[in-house]
Amino acid sequence: MTEHAAPPADGLVIGILGGTGDQGRGLARRFAMAGNPVIIGSRSRDRAAAAAGEVGHGVRGLANRDAAARADLVIAAVPYEGHRELLSGLAAELAGKIVVDCVNPLGFDSRGAYPLPVPEGSAAEQAAALLPGSRVVAAFHHVSAVLLLDPGAQRIDCDVLVLGDDRQATDLVQALAASIPGARGVYAGRLRNCRQVEALTANLVSINRRYKAHAGLRITDI
Repeated sequence: MTEHAAPPADGLVIGILGGTGDQGRGLARRFAMAGNPVIIGSRSRDRAAAAAGEVGHGVRGLANRDAAARADLVIAAVPYEGHRELLSGLAAELAGKIVVDCVNPLGFDSRGAYPLPVPEGSAAEQAAALLPGSRVVAAFHHVSAVLLLDPGAQRIDCDVLVLGDDRQATDLVQALAASIPGARGVYAGRLRNCRQVEALTANLVSINRRYKAHAGLRITDI
């Protein structure tokens, strides 16, 4: 495989755990619009079904365990406080699959957003430790949920930083990112480098608050 050749993401059944939140619903919408079958997962099947109905485009809603079992590729889009418990309970269903972690461990106080410490180094590294039978990739941390959900936003003008230790898995997630019009998947290193990628989200929150924007990232010269 060459540097610019990626495996096709067409037809992959994508499960989004914690998909009832804005980020999960936004990603579900964009991937379904790109032609992928999408399953939104939640602790409550009823909440998942309601979110799927809101997204439309053929998206289905199931309990997290069923979504994990039926998907080819799974995205973890849960709040950080529920991250460990959710993934540790689904290790069997996620074994052998690519698990994309887009969780940002952030806290908020009167001075704004700030990164939280993670014992394993980052949320993605925590996922890899909890899911030894899965191929964990980190991606989609900096994509605005507001834009993903906005029907007037035909293109998402940003690069998606993709990190992981499995080349085939990161290539596939790069291709998945590129299925969103305007977006591009950019390989950004191994999982051990994910701490600063997750923490950078706090800076983007500050930018967005100051400039009333939905800022993303662009990498130059590639």
